[in-house]
Amino acid sequence: MAYTLVYHPEVKAKDVPTLNRDVAKRIQRAIENRLRVEPQRYAEPLRRTLKGYWKLRVCDYRVVFRSVKNEVWIFAIMTGGRFTRELKPDSRINEQSSE
Repeated sequence: MAYTLVYHPEVKAKDVPTLNRDVAKRIQRAIENRLRVEPQRYAEPLRRTLKGYWKLRVCDYRVVFRSVKNEVWIFAIMTGGRFTRELKPDSRINEQSSE
C-alpha cells in the first residue's frame, strides 16, 4: 500500500532550507522510498509525551512523523543533537493533534 505524504508547512519553510543540498536529496529519497511504502518497518516509535509519533533516521538527521490511515504526516527534520535536546510536543505537533 502506498502512503500519501503530507508535510507540515514549517518543514518546507524552516527545516529544508537549512539542509545541505546533498543531505536534502538523501533525506528526500529516504522519505520517498521508506515512508511512502512501509513507515513502521523503517522507523522507531517515540515514547512518553510523543507517543504515537515515529522517527526515521537518515544520516545524522531525524524525520519525525505520524502515520494516520493511509497518510504519513511529516512534522520535523532535525539533526540528532537538536533532536535529543529540543524535540518536545511543540506547536507543530499540537496544531495537528487538535484538529
